[in-house]
Amino acid sequence: MAAQKGSDLLLKMLDGASAVTVAGLRSRRIAFNAQTVDVTHAESAGRWRELLAGAGVKRASITGSGVFKDAASDALVRAAFFAGELRTCQLVIPDFGTLEGSFQISALEFSAAHDGEVTFDLTLESAGALTFAAL
Repeated sequence: MAAQKGSDLLLKMLDGASAVTVAGLRSRRIAFNAQTVDVTHAESAGRWRELLAGAGVKRASITGSGVFKDAASDALVRAAFFAGELRTCQLVIPDFGTLEGSFQISALEFSAAHDGEVTFDLTLESAGALTFAAL
């Protein structure tokens, strides 16, 4: 796979039936985690840890920072955060696919310099099963 432009990775939030690109994200990251379930017992071979396959909790975390592209996307994110809503989000990964599922905004921060634009940082945590569609 060839190198890809970071600006092509998009974060979208569903608003009704349409997917809205949330903001002009300058940096974004997605992390997948799978918790393990330890089933080691007194007779485990050589006292090596044993794990139960497929039993742990899976989660995804998306972080991003940037500037809101318009008042509507700013309002959409703020409303979802303050209401504590679960919202369907899409992460479009170029030349790879689209990840979609229910997320909750767990952190929303704003900052600004006196001679610059207002920027934000947000974190979304998965709140259910995710689907992946390859491109």
